[in-house]
Amino acid sequence: MPQHRRFEGPTDLHLHSSHSDGTEPPAEVMAAAHRHGLHTAALTDHDTTSGWAEAAEAATSLGMTFVPGMELSARHRWRSVHLLAYLVDPDDADLRAMTDRIRSSRLDRAQIMAERISHDYDIAWDDIVAQTTDGATVGRPHIADALVARGIVVDRTEAFASILHPAGDYYVALYAPDPVTAVELVVGAGGVPIVAHPAGRALLPDSVLTAMLDAGLAGFELHHRENLPEPTALLAELAAERDLIVTGSSDYHGLGKPNMPGENTTADDMVARIFALGRGTAPVFP
Repeated sequence: MPQHRRFEGPTDLHLHSSHSDGTEPPAEVMAAAHRHGLHTAALTDHDTTSGWAEAAEAATSLGMTFVPGMELSARHRWRSVHLLAYLVDPDDADLRAMTDRIRSSRLDRAQIMAERISHDYDIAWDDIVAQTTDGATVGRPHIADALVARGIVVDRTEAFASILHPAGDYYVALYAPDPVTAVELVVGAGGVPIVAHPAGRALLPDSVLTAMLDAGLAGFELHHRENLPEPTALLAELAAERDLIVTGSSDYHGLGKPNMPGENTTADDMVARIFALGRGTAPVFP
């Protein structure tokens, strides 16, 4: 693998395309990253690597380094946990079986939620499917987009705060592995696992974090607009004690969120550590 090659930042390690819940194809995501001055960018669609080839070609044609990634869904009790997985082997059997199962659950959940919502709002399954692109698994963001298109809500934010809220009557939980299993799957596929936006309203329990670290968790995405100051400080202390990787990124979704590429970035030395740890696939240099 060409991990010894020189690269330089600024680097954004968390961007989404229309292969999951972003609104732009992978090539347009890389073009947006380039317009915002990035030299290195990762595509981290939810539970899929299907956009890698298009993103890599676009990034390298623009003189950028491409980092293959994915955002693997996990769950601890009621809480969703998102695990950024860099440089995994996309053909690893165990990881692929899990992502297939999660995407199947995502589709089943969307269909059930759509049926429930249709009893109270003028929306049909075809309206939701119309918001997806080929190869994308239908999910809550696409339901939100359909609600916007039908004039029921103003934007995704309103949809998730009301009709699609987890405490609401229409919500259906997504199947996802526990966080320790998710870390083990990423490590087993040669990847580098980093917890996405881990410092929101509630930190994972110490016992869960310890088990994740023992399983090979490499670090935390501490520079992210959803992180809060106090829990971020606590995780920064843990990262320093354990010599963990600390990343920063935008979580760009195109028009799906206000986040812009490069609003948070990852230091070059941290990117180098990810490149050195990854065994499943390699970064793609221009």
